[in-house]
Amino acid sequence: MAPIRPTTFAVATLLATLAHAQTAPTLPAVTITTSGAAPVADVTGFDAPLRDTPASVTVIDSARIAEAGARTLSDLYRFDSSVSDAYNAAGYYDYASVRGFVIDNTYNYRREGLPISGETSLPLDHLERVELLKGTSGIQAGTSAPGGLFNLVVKRPTATPQRVFRTEVNSNGNALAHVDISGRVAEGDMGWRLNVLGERLNGEAPGTEGKRGLLALAMDARLSRDSLLEGEFELSRRAQRSVPGLSLLGDQLPPADPKLNINHQPWSQPVDFRNFSGSLRFTQAINSQWNWQAQVGTQRLVTDDYLAYPYGCYDVGSGDYYPDRFCPNGDFDLYDYRSLDERRNTHSAHWRVNGQFATGEVRHKLSAGILASRFTQRGQTRSNYSGYILGGNLNTLPAVPANPQFVDTFTQRTERSTELFATDVIEWSPALQTWVGLRHTRLNRRSVETDGSEDTAYRDNVTTPWLAATYKLGAGRTVYGSWGQGIESEVVTQRPRYTNAGAVLPPLKSRQWELGLKSEDARQRWNVTLFSITRPTTGNLVLNTSSGCDDASPGSCTRVIDGEARHRGLELGGGRTSGAWTYDASLTWLDAERRHSRLTPELNGLRPTNVPRWILRANLSHRLASLPGVTLGAHLSHEGSRAVLPDQSLVLPSWTRVDASVRYDTRLGGQPATWTLAIDNLFNRRYFQEAPYQYEHIYLFPGAGRTLRVALDTRF
Repeated sequence: MAPIRPTTFAVATLLATLAHAQTAPTLPAVTITTSGAAPVADVTGFDAPLRDTPASVTVIDSARIAEAGARTLSDLYRFDSSVSDAYNAAGYYDYASVRGFVIDNTYNYRREGLPISGETSLPLDHLERVELLKGTSGIQAGTSAPGGLFNLVVKRPTATPQRVFRTEVNSNGNALAHVDISGRVAEGDMGWRLNVLGERLNGEAPGTEGKRGLLALAMDARLSRDSLLEGEFELSRRAQRSVPGLSLLGDQLPPADPKLNINHQPWSQPVDFRNFSGSLRFTQAINSQWNWQAQVGTQRLVTDDYLAYPYGCYDVGSGDYYPDRFCPNGDFDLYDYRSLDERRNTHSAHWRVNGQFATGEVRHKLSAGILASRFTQRGQTRSNYSGYILGGNLNTLPAVPANPQFVDTFTQRTERSTELFATDVIEWSPALQTWVGLRHTRLNRRSVETDGSEDTAYRDNVTTPWLAATYKLGAGRTVYGSWGQGIESEVVTQRPRYTNAGAVLPPLKSRQWELGLKSEDARQRWNVTLFSITRPTTGNLVLNTSSGCDDASPGSCTRVIDGEARHRGLELGGGRTSGAWTYDASLTWLDAERRHSRLTPELNGLRPTNVPRWILRANLSHRLASLPGVTLGAHLSHEGSRAVLPDQSLVLPSWTRVDASVRYDTRLGGQPATWTLAIDNLFNRRYFQEAPYQYEHIYLFPGAGRTLRVALDTRF
């Protein structure tokens, strides 16, 4: 691995300060939270309470993760109406659509504030919370897709010893055992927290047996009154066969049956995700107003990807080819997809200084720093379209012979970025604040196929500003407005079809404005948010209409920026606790459309595929006075209709799902314990949950059927 120069600098600074900390004059103690939910969300980059921050943020803590029985990030979408599925196959890693945009799994994920790849199975069991910043994130990330930014925050060592055991089983045959223990030594100055987990996996569809495991350790050490060293390390592995999406049967929808598994072949093998992630963070107080922080992190992913992959259909009887769907009789072309030893490594180093000062009556909260990161993707020649099998049929799902052909190339990527950033929160009065931020990113990216073809490389410098203002209305209410940008980049692949192969398109700059009103007190909270996001889109300008855009006709098209996507919306959210009742709910209305396209003008004004106009999420619980310790719970998710085809000639109907639960708080062996009985999809509704149009193909993913689960959480 090539060294990252800022990493070397940060480590040297960290070590020098550690040596100096023992002899430095005693400074006022720095307050650093090591347990419990923080009043801020790290994903924003601001040290301010969420109710005062000019951003729309959702925080899902460990208690809600456990109550939902969540195993993957997609299980958490039920808590926010701005998030929906975007090609979420069972047994594979997650995709998310936030405010109607599919976020990028390479650039839109963070762990402890440092960049990681989301192209793996990310465990949730050792997390204190999952944070989601909605909207553009140019001030938080150098390059990222608009929509949102996820940040995973691990459980920290607790102030007092803790030992918790959790077990859970469900009606599909899943069985989980999880131990979470924490303690402190050295008179409380050093803490540790260990999470160990094992689970037998078994999905609703046949052939989806698997297993997963997790070993996670978090530590902290208070080296002096003003110095804190923290570390988080985890090993995880998940192996399970995935379930590919279904597709249209000609122009008709197939049955919405979650038990249909095209990947249930005698030679099918599990997708194997292996993940090591680790980070170290050192925080040093300079005085009562200033501190600095150095952080380094790494993520190392190894994936073996197997799939009996349906794609398109050639109808032997009629001679027709259906490139984006199955044949009307249920036939489909099948490919023996195998991509082994995929390796994705992310290394990063982060240094920042934070402080407060005053200029007359005006106060400033300043933060500035640098983030350097390096991402590499390596793989082997794989079996993709060359692994063609004659095909199968959705109605009979016959066994077919394997046909691995390891002749298709894999894209090797090397990416480096250096990001300089600064923010200033200016307090003009106790009520009025303005927020100013700027991030400058230097990019150096290269990609090449395993056979040496399609070699592209580029360097670029991009700057993303951000401006906001907040005004406190009193009684915990804040009104705000913000404007910001996000940056994406695209290099035209080195393929014969393109006249501009290898060219770097102008930066794809998303722009967002947002207006919001927040209110929060001890009993209730609510928010109203209006937003508008525009994002440039790209397409192929066909020069040779007879051949289309095809590698067999060199120079037949040019890759260009073509119009934009505009997503405008209204988000309503709220929660309240009143006596024995607790509720929270969110509602999103989204007006998304394609605009100003010259290549496909017939799509202008139309809604993108797989984007519903309305989404509603609601959670309700009630403690029964007649049965002490018993709490009834219910969850409702409703998503409106969505287009299956870009021209909206076929639309999926809306769907509604209801979950129910009973929780009983008691004691076992003198220790607190909680039993949970839950039924997901209580009424066993059959529906298609999503319809992503990806890889120029229509996919349909059925919602899961009724599932019963029982869990026990107890201290020991």
